Amino acid sequence: MKKIAVFASGSGSNAQAIAEYFRDNRSIKVACILSNRQDAYVLERAKKLEIPCYTFNREEFANTGKLITILNNHSIDFIVLAGFLWLVPGYLIRAYPDRIINIHPALLPKYGGKGMYGMHVHQAVLDNAEKESGISIHLVNEKYDEGNIIFQARCPVLSDDTPESLANRIHQLEHEHYPKVIEKIISRS
Repeated sequence: MKKIAVFASGSGSNAQAIAEYFRDNRSIKVACILSNRQDAYVLERAKKLEIPCYTFNREEFANTGKLITILNNHSIDFIVLAGFLWLVPGYLIRAYPDRIINIHPALLPKYGGKGMYGMHVHQAVLDNAEKESGISIHLVNEKYDEGNIIFQARCPVLSDDTPESLANRIHQLEHEHYPKVIEKIISRS
């Protein structure tokens, strides 16, 4: 059994989609959910799904002790970022080389980097009159959104799109593809 730790900072719709996708899987499961925000709705989702959840602050994230202990206690094989907004520190990348996966709500390498998340990304896509947007699933390295791209899916940008309408189509792509791509990556390991 391969075990996943999901890191999330907000609502957690992707974390929930991933957990539900693997709920009856005999070889992969979401073993825990971690958040850098005590008020993140992802923690409520984790409780409803009966998945252990943990929170941490910036100091605990920067220090190897707490997170490594949690991950080791759950025998974690892969870390999946699902709307997690902090840059992953080097000690975690070294502990999980090529085993930390992220999803970005745009087609990388455009619209990536520090500060490019959520509605900021969608507004930038619209401001630049892009004809398409999409999702990028990539491995995590020590820079924002610069790890090797594993998968991309695209959707059109419509002439009457708002950041919210574009975000809705991006969320559909995320929920459709992210769990399947995670499964492929883990199954190959």
